[in-house]
Amino acid sequence: MKPLRVALAQIAPRLGVVDANIERHLEVIADARAEGADLVVCPELGLTGYLLQDLNADVAMRLDDPRLTKLARATRGLSAVVGFVEESADHRLFIAAALMEDGSIRHVHRKVFLPNYGLFDERRFFAAGSILRAVPSRLGVGIGLAICEDFWHLSTAQLLALDGAQLLINISSSPGRDVAAINEVGLGTASSWRTLLRAYAQLTTTFVVYVNRVGVDESITFWGGSEIVGPAGQTVFQAPMLEEGTYLAEIDLDELRRERIALPLLRDERPEVVLRQLERIIRERGGDATDTTADPDAEPRLDVAPEPAR
Repeated sequence: MKPLRVALAQIAPRLGVVDANIERHLEVIADARAEGADLVVCPELGLTGYLLQDLNADVAMRLDDPRLTKLARATRGLSAVVGFVEESADHRLFIAAALMEDGSIRHVHRKVFLPNYGLFDERRFFAAGSILRAVPSRLGVGIGLAICEDFWHLSTAQLLALDGAQLLINISSSPGRDVAAINEVGLGTASSWRTLLRAYAQLTTTFVVYVNRVGVDESITFWGGSEIVGPAGQTVFQAPMLEEGTYLAEIDLDELRRERIALPLLRDERPEVVLRQLERIIRERGGDATDTTADPDAEPRLDVAPEPAR
């Protein structure tokens, strides 16, 4: 099978300046096309910048927004993933990622897990998505989209892979801590992300594409370090930290077939077992069954109906 050429658009969007960011995305797509890219991946909220707060409504777009249509039309003959603020028909605002292919929007993922800790305050400004779904693509592989914090929850990668994803794409606006000391001590944020990416790639036997932005919003610095990890957990490509650029790499899709045959982890998954245990946990948390996590000595409630009174 022909190698898949992927362009990692590690860019620095301008906060709240949608038109300028769209023009930057059009440039990236045009340059990637000239380099023979099959897929262009841009970062989380690349069309708006990250630290939006009360700007979120001003930059939000419906899926029929002419600006999104213009961007989608630029993808004729290739695929692109872009991040933006989506406004739904009932005026909820979501952090979203769109898969654009052959001139149209093929699929939209709404960020499911919104962080509200440390410097993050996303749940104050955005609604949470509720669907994780893999979709077929013109690239000949199933694609699973995720956005930043989605990958800090174990279920995301597993569900997308079980649903048919062979390529997991996570777009991110991950801020770095102690960026000034990066050359001397490294960056803990980057180390954590790299551990996650390798674990998910290997446990789901998928290719993982991670694109993180660079630049500064207000006082927050984003570290870049975009990466592709192969289905055996090996580094395929790693972009430099803090440097803006569009980086091209090739993916050998035959490697995915070889790895899944040699290590059939997805084949041996037991989603029906997981589902039963999740249902039990939900009942316990909802008070419909004995919560054994609250009282380790409690007797588990049997899943049987009580006998009728005589």
